Amino acid sequence: MVIVMKSTRRYTMTARAEAVGRTRERLLDAAVTLAETRLVSQISLDDIAAEAGVSVQTLLRHFGSRAGLIDAARQHALATVGEERRTPVGDPDAAVRTVLQHYERRGDTVLSMLAQEHADAATKEVTDAGRAFHRSWVVAVFEPLLPSPGPAREELVDLLAVATDVYTWKLLRRDRGLSLAATEHRVRTLVEALL
Repeated sequence: MVIVMKSTRRYTMTARAEAVGRTRERLLDAAVTLAETRLVSQISLDDIAAEAGVSVQTLLRHFGSRAGLIDAARQHALATVGEERRTPVGDPDAAVRTVLQHYERRGDTVLSMLAQEHADAATKEVTDAGRAFHRSWVVAVFEPLLPSPGPAREELVDLLAVATDVYTWKLLRRDRGLSLAATEHRVRTLVEALL
């Protein structure tokens, strides 16, 4: 009988932990989703809790404060972007394809946040983290093709970051109205010329 109780208790605790994890994930997803259309500073705890289908009290139990939630949501968003932009190292064609597919999913949101960054400190933190992420992605993905550390390497990283930047995607896809295939061809041509 004791074994059954321990087994049941272990199952109950595991189920509870999984439910807590799902609630936390819903809250993070809700914060990120709301940030796609509004200034971060204009998103209230009530808004996030309602989007996630929980109470503000539950939200605060998970994150302690609005700042704690915003920080965790930023980290969650960067982890999601990292997964979406996972690319074989040293494969420029895959890198271009991957980053453009990412922009097809999230580019308009990123552009909206970039347009708001000077009016909202919390949004600026997100966009600054995004810039740092993009540069580190460029270094990681193109590493075998980069020269030894020094000024030439830094210049090439800068140029590859520009070639694969969301603004380059915007210029070709949104401003010029090119197809994804044509955009990919042009970005690949830029990257090949740089390498």
